[in-house]
This record gives sequence, structure tokens and C-alpha cells, in this order.
Amino acid sequence: MTEKNQTDPTTKHHHDQFPEHGDIGQPGLDRETSPTPDHGEESYVGNGRLKGKKTLITGGDSGIGRATAIAFAREGADVAIVHLPEEKEDAETTLHHVHEAGQRGHAYATDLTKESAAEGIIGNVLKDLGGLDVLILNAAYQRKRSGIDQTPIDEVKKVFDTNLTAHVALTKEAVPHIPEGGSIITTTSIQAAGPAPPLFDYAMTKAAQVAFTETLAQELTPKGIRVNGVAPGPIWTPLIPATNFPEEKVQSFGEETPMDRAGQPAELAGAYVYLASEEASYTSGAVIPVTGGKPFTGG
Repeated sequence: MTEKNQTDPTTKHHHDQFPEHGDIGQPGLDRETSPTPDHGEESYVGNGRLKGKKTLITGGDSGIGRATAIAFAREGADVAIVHLPEEKEDAETTLHHVHEAGQRGHAYATDLTKESAAEGIIGNVLKDLGGLDVLILNAAYQRKRSGIDQTPIDEVKKVFDTNLTAHVALTKEAVPHIPEGGSIITTTSIQAAGPAPPLFDYAMTKAAQVAFTETLAQELTPKGIRVNGVAPGPIWTPLIPATNFPEEKVQSFGEETPMDRAGQPAELAGAYVYLASEEASYTSGAVIPVTGGKPFTGG
């Protein structure tokens, strides 16, 4: 639970307009994102639902990854995160919140697309946390495309390597060490169900992540490892102003949802907590949409 009292979801985090926001470039950083995303720093209250869980979150430095790290730590989990070297400042902020919750926290500055990155990360997690119960595959890369004929193939490869190949590599290394009762959670997207042409390559990877989640669940569930996904809608994170969207799209970001607003990272954390918790013991192969009311029919 993040709130003791129910609130009107259409006004909980409403902004009439985001300010004009030029392209901040990749990777997006929290200090360059205005308004500052809400990661649940002041609102998330833990209840011990993940006590003792050892968790790895890729892309845990900001946005959805940071909100999830905060929630997991306040629920009693130890947390390791992966981030790019350029995101060190954001990663340190995430670790501050993890440590403030009284939990162990470690950060690994690693480009997940590099050879042997997955092997090194899993090795460090096992050493630093003493095991691995929950793997959250959250790191992602996206850029606005002007058209298929103007899209550099190297850029497409970067999207695929970050959003897919790295996920497969990490899972391959992690699975032998995840015990019965553990879980894997992917971050897919509303783009998996309703792809937009300017994000065609990103949308392709997100649709593939749904297939990855569903097929992996069929393989691993009989072994006691649950596999699920979360499909965010328009969520205000540093990834958005780093995507090179037109300023007017950033200003109206999220207004196409039935809630008429963008979501905040804090509003997704509970979905990850549920999927990693004992309450979800019969949930595997599922994708939870957190989309502000936009339909999700992917998978």
C-alpha cells in the first residue's frame, strides 16, 4: 500500500502541461528531468512483504527502476541495481534510499550490451547479496524515429541489444541460482499492444518481451520460478525527454489516457511488489498493465 486513504486517480498526480522540454540526450538523467518524477520517496510505506528477498534490478538508477528499488527495500528486500557509468549520480541516490530503509544495496556501473556483462553482474550479486531471489529486467533504450528509411541500423541493434539480448543473457546466467519461490519480472510496455511508428523498433522489443515472459513462464513455472511482466503506459521518467520527442508531445505527455495524465514511477512499484510477493504464488505468465486506462491486449 502506498496510501492509507483512497484518492481520485485522475487528479492524484495531475499536471496541466509539462514544461517545454528539449531533448536531454541519452541516457536521461533525473536532474535534467522537469518536473522531477515521483518515485515514492515520501509516500511508499512497506509492510514486510518481501523480507529477506535478494533482488537485482536493471535500470535501477532512476524512473521505474528507482521506484521499484525503494519499494522493495521498504518491503524488506536487499537490492542490487545495474546502471550505465554516466548514471552514477542517479544510482547513488537510489542506493541512499535503499540504505535508509535499512537494507543492503549495491550498484554496478555496467553496459549490459557488452560481452560477458551478464556473467559479471550475476557473479557480483551472488557475492554481495549472498544469493538471488528476484530478477527484474527493467533497463531499456528508445529513440524517436523519423521513418524506416531514415533509421540507422546501428541504432536498431542498440535497441535490440539493450531491450532483448541483454535480458536473455542475464536470465540465462541467473536462472541456475534462483531458488524455488523466486521470480523473474520483465518491464514490457503499452507499445507491445499499441505500437506507434516513431517507436517501431522499441515496440518490437516490447512485444517480444511479452512472448519471452509467457514462454519462459511455461519453462520455469514447473521448477518453482514464476515469470511475469509489467506493462507501463505513459510514465514520466528521464527516458521520455531523452527520446527526442517534439516539445509539444512532451508537454501533452499522457493526456491521451482516460486519466488525462501521465503516470508517475511510484504508481508502478506496487505491481512489482505484488508479482515478487507470496500473494502472487499462483500468478505466472501474466502481464499487468499499468496504463492509466489505455487498453492492453498484447500477448
